[in-house]
Amino acid sequence: MLEELRHRVVVAGEYYWVHGDDRLPEGKRRPLPSSPDELWADVFHVQRKGEEPEVCAVQPVTAAEARRVTGTERLTREHVQAVQGLARERGYGRCAVLCDDQGTP
Repeated sequence: MLEELRHRVVVAGEYYWVHGDDRLPEGKRRPLPSSPDELWADVFHVQRKGEEPEVCAVQPVTAAEARRVTGTERLTREHVQAVQGLARERGYGRCAVLCDDQGTP
């Protein structure tokens, strides 16, 4: 089920693609990946709790961060804009599991 969701998100382009950022010179921009494999080829790994942030890695939003910026640990699509500010530096990604209206991831 998670693999299917990843595929749908990538195909729909429902994520921020740093390599397509309009602040980059036109010659350095790249189109959105067309598959999860292409997207994950650009991510070194998802960081574990306690690891120092590193470039091209994705760090999960912690429960404390989620509570601080949204008031809840169960994030939904409506919270995406609030948590986007947690990715403060270019080249560092953040990720979070989003829940539907019933609270199901």
